[in-house]
Amino acid sequence: MNNNSLHLLVIDDDTRLRNLLARFLEENSFKVSVAKDTTEARNLIDVNKFDLLIVDVMLPGETGVEFTTKLRQSSHIPVIMLTARGEFEDRIKGLEAGADDYLQKPFEPKELLLRINNVLKRVGVTSSDPNICRFGDFSFNLIDSRLKKGENFVHITDSEAKILAILCKEKGKAVSREKLSALCGDIDERSIDVQITRLRRKIEINPKQPHYLQTVRNQGYVIYE
Repeated sequence: MNNNSLHLLVIDDDTRLRNLLARFLEENSFKVSVAKDTTEARNLIDVNKFDLLIVDVMLPGETGVEFTTKLRQSSHIPVIMLTARGEFEDRIKGLEAGADDYLQKPFEPKELLLRINNVLKRVGVTSSDPNICRFGDFSFNLIDSRLKKGENFVHITDSEAKILAILCKEKGKAVSREKLSALCGDIDERSIDVQITRLRRKIEINPKQPHYLQTVRNQGYVIYE
C-alpha cells in the first residue's frame, strides 16, 4: 500500500465485516482506517483527512443516519451508507441526511468498489498515488505492470505493459510511435500499431472508436481518463 493512496474510513460494529472490507480495499490500492462506532470515527476524523466514509446505518449509540446528518453540518466528505436488505426507509433517510450513495447488505465487495470509484469520480477526487494510473474502471500499476478492471486482473503481454507504462507516465499527452519504439527498446515502430490495437481490444468497449487509448493525428497515441 502506498502512503499517498486515497484514505477511506469504514464505520461498522461488525468486526468480521469491518476487517474483511479493510483488507479488500487495501488490496485495491486504498489506505483504510476502521471504527466500530461513531465516537471512534469522530476521533479518527479529527486527526486524519479522509476521502470517503463507508457508514453502516445500524450502529450502537448513534445511527449512521444521525452521524451523517451531523457530519454534513461541517463536512462534505463523501459517504456511502450500508443498509439492511429491504430497509427502504433507511435508504431514504440516509440520502436525505446527505449520503452520496447506499448499498444493501449483503453485497459483493466488487459492487462496493465500483460505487466507491463512481462517487469519488463524481465529486472530483482522484488517486494521488503516482504508481497507479487510472482510466475509467481500469487501473495500471506502474510498479508491477499489472492491469485491473475493478478488482479483476486483465491479462496483458510484456510488450503491451511497456507501451501502457509509457503512455500512463505521459497521461494526457500524445506520445509518438517513434518515441514509444525507442523507449520500449525491443518493439519496432510497425509493431507499435499492432500492440495498440491489441490493447484497445482489452480496454475499450468499441476498439474502433476508442475512448481511453486514442490516436492524435500526426502526434501519436495518448491515454485519457
